[in-house]
Amino acid sequence: MELFAPAGNSFDPFDSYPATRLPRVHVQRLIQHFLSNISFQYYPLDLNMSSNPFIVSWWPLALADPALFHVSIQTASLDEERRAQKGFPISELLMVDSVSLIRKKIGSSLLAIQDETLNSVVTLAAIEHGKGNIEASRAHIDGAKRIVGIRGGLDQVKQVSPLTARMIAWVSLLVTGSPQYAIQDDLGIGDGVGPTLQWLLASSFLEIQDPVVDTLHLDRDIADILTRLRGIFHQPNALSLLGTELHDLTCFVVHKLLLIPPLTDSPQSECLRCAITLYMLIIHGTTYYTHTELVNSIIQRLKSQLQPLAGKTGNVFFGSLQIWVLSVTIVSATDPTDIQWLIYAAKIAANAMGLQSWDDVVVHLQNILWLETERADVFRQQWEAILT
Repeated sequence: MELFAPAGNSFDPFDSYPATRLPRVHVQRLIQHFLSNISFQYYPLDLNMSSNPFIVSWWPLALADPALFHVSIQTASLDEERRAQKGFPISELLMVDSVSLIRKKIGSSLLAIQDETLNSVVTLAAIEHGKGNIEASRAHIDGAKRIVGIRGGLDQVKQVSPLTARMIAWVSLLVTGSPQYAIQDDLGIGDGVGPTLQWLLASSFLEIQDPVVDTLHLDRDIADILTRLRGIFHQPNALSLLGTELHDLTCFVVHKLLLIPPLTDSPQSECLRCAITLYMLIIHGTTYYTHTELVNSIIQRLKSQLQPLAGKTGNVFFGSLQIWVLSVTIVSATDPTDIQWLIYAAKIAANAMGLQSWDDVVVHLQNILWLETERADVFRQQWEAILT
């Protein structure tokens, strides 16, 4: 069994690792699976073995920490056993040992606050949530929050371990369905999820009158978010956003949007609050853990506001907004009933606006918010089917 060394010739993942109750050959297979598969499932934003953070940052910690090692190979075991569909005996054994090892670490005031402990706890939260053990998952998230608090907040954790901080904020959001950490403001005040450099630089766009944003009569916070994102995504170099930059921007924007209370008095603002969240998740893709459950809950909120939005007529940009919101929601949806409902609404809107081709549609998408990524093809395919 051969694996390309991800961090130099001296790196050998099979050289030495914490003891487990599994046969050596089985452990080595799980190590291979984690490094060649799971690392890229968890972090598809970086498909390079020499820079993927789960290989260059996470794995060296796991080799020296029994709890994190057990949790890591448990993710590989779960993936193997899920594919085999013959139960989860190995994963359950590793879970028992993982929990036992983490409890020992929590019992030490020094070991409890390590990055390795946080990584282990938040991964267990994702595993338990995936198995439907919601209370156990929530307990792990609450435990991670206490550790983060002891360490001085999320920003302090990020100073030491960016991967740990990113994973905590993102997984906590996805498994609970709501932000578990506050956000920092533009001045960096607060200890929560921080704004990115792109976000801060985009404040310059707030000084320029934007006819689209002005015409839609949006809630002030939503107008601020839309204006900045239009400034970031509609620049010629927008596609040069690196994986971690895109993740950090998505994490901040999604937290900011979901921390805003529902804007039921302004259907266009509430639709944008939900749909921008969905759009950020679309262009970001799945990282660390599936966001399907969060997406489905947002779609239900959004559907209740689509009818009031459709009543906003008399301006081309309200029409563009309706087409954009429907497009984003259709691409995000996974439930067949939701998809059928949304496609019917899209056909009515397209008919009313005289849309006959993808070229007609994309103009409206570009009017609101659009980044020409590989995911753009999914939008095109959906609309070609709708207009057929």
